[in-house]
Amino acid sequence: MDASFSAEDHFRRGQEALESQRHTAALEHFRSAHRLDPAVVRYRSYYGLCVALAERRLDRALELCRSAAKEEFFDPAHYRNLAHVHMAFGLKAEAIRYLRRGLTIDPDHGPILEDLRNLGVRRLPVLAFLPRRHALNRCLGRLLAGPRLRWRGGAGGRGKLTLEA
Repeated sequence: MDASFSAEDHFRRGQEALESQRHTAALEHFRSAHRLDPAVVRYRSYYGLCVALAERRLDRALELCRSAAKEEFFDPAHYRNLAHVHMAFGLKAEAIRYLRRGLTIDPDHGPILEDLRNLGVRRLPVLAFLPRRHALNRCLGRLLAGPRLRWRGGAGGRGKLTLEA
């Protein structure tokens, strides 16, 4: 890596490489950022993620990501990185657990919500002590979900868009 880059430059370049699925390049940038400034927790978290993705070293990746999440427990991105490490090794249940932990910090965290949607995870039932299909859970779930648009198809390709609760 070029020694003229600052730790933040390496971090930004690592994020770009990670977004374009170039895990080895991302690993080198995050490693350099972490080496230049080991006190910055987000460098450690992303470095751990790339250790899992590029080097396939679960133990080292978990060590880095867990220490980052422990130190900055209020940042949902660290829990998302931990979840991605678990997903990289096929540990879906653990990944979902960490994504949900991130949502307890920021319930509107877009990337975590997107990850949960991509995993096909449904929200917990409103009344957890009743089955999901119970009438109370279904009614309360619809009320809490708010209105949504639905297409009602008609004969001859005609239909209408309606707002449902």
